Amino acid sequence: MRDNPHRPRRRPPPSPTPVRATGHHDEQEPRLYTPAEAAALLRIPESWLRRRAGRRLIPCTFLGKHLRFSAADLAALIAASAEPATGRRTHRRRHPPAPT
Repeated sequence: MRDNPHRPRRRPPPSPTPVRATGHHDEQEPRLYTPAEAAALLRIPESWLRRRAGRRLIPCTFLGKHLRFSAADLAALIAASAEPATGRRTHRRRHPPAPT
């Protein structure tokens, strides 16, 4: 088939980007979670997460008007929320006997 000078040449389709079978991200590639994804990971209500982030009470990232959470943000949130385990009380409160 001869080239037609009046017809523009077609570009070859772009080569697809390679997809990994594991689905894991590189350590160098930052992963940002949406509020819904972060809430699902932390098993908390998304509204709680959005409210706290909007007041800047928890670590978060704003990309323009879009709220995102990095893995470091989630780890910091978990670490800040951790409470040490408390042991049993050594003395139990005793109620005085009721008057008869």
